[in-house]
Amino acid sequence: MTDTPQVAAANKVKLVKTQAQVPLTLPVKAIDDKGELVDKFVACERPLTVYLNWRPIVTLMTLGAKPESLTLGYLKNQGFISDLNLLESVIVDWDVNSAAVISKETSDDIEEKLSEKTVTSGCGQGTVYGGLMQGLDDISLPTPSIKQSLIYQLLKNINAYNDTYKNAGAVHGCGICQDDQILAFVEDVGRHNAVDTLAGDMWLEQQAGADKIFYTTGRLTSEMVIKVAKMGIPILLSRSGVTQMGLELAQKLGITLIARAKGRHFLVYHGAETIEFDCLAKD
Repeated sequence: MTDTPQVAAANKVKLVKTQAQVPLTLPVKAIDDKGELVDKFVACERPLTVYLNWRPIVTLMTLGAKPESLTLGYLKNQGFISDLNLLESVIVDWDVNSAAVISKETSDDIEEKLSEKTVTSGCGQGTVYGGLMQGLDDISLPTPSIKQSLIYQLLKNINAYNDTYKNAGAVHGCGICQDDQILAFVEDVGRHNAVDTLAGDMWLEQQAGADKIFYTTGRLTSEMVIKVAKMGIPILLSRSGVTQMGLELAQKLGITLIARAKGRHFLVYHGAETIEFDCLAKD
């Protein structure tokens, strides 16, 4: 169902934007290892076909938590849109599983972008287009500074989130953090959906990323590193591991890459010089 469109303001930009709501989990019956019937929940998964000026771009499989931000973040990260001032509307209709974005931005090269398709190592099979790699040479990230003790506190604070995962599992979570506080947290069936949603939120709200930390439960692939760099965030923290190309891009772009982070353990794959190890004497 499409909710009533609202006018959202990003600085002075007026954008007609729905706030389409759908259930994130559904109750089901299961048999446990004792052979007993138990009440459980499963995470929802639904298709969302993204249209740009009525041209179909991609169908995303998503939890559906914030479909408008997901749609805008995906299109921006893939290089299909870039000018917030030229956006007119983003309308989500769950009756037909669609998200339609209208923009005045010229998209003469849309067919060329769509032809440069790559199947990625995302959850299941992800797809990226040629525009994802555009502008990487223009990215200049600040050199961050972070304390070991702050990483520990942030990981502890993250435990208060992951509501859908705790309830039903089967999802990834991503968060925008500042110091040890979580400013925003999104869960989805794919980690790239979650990062695109946060990217869409940051873009609409014109938030700077220089003083932020990006947290994800997913592995740090090349695509994840690129998207975080485009958000202007210099620190990437993950509960999972790192791929070779993800590491190479972090080294090129100057991202502090921290992985296998859980409890009081983590591995710094790049940017160790930006971390103050202030808890060594306590361990």
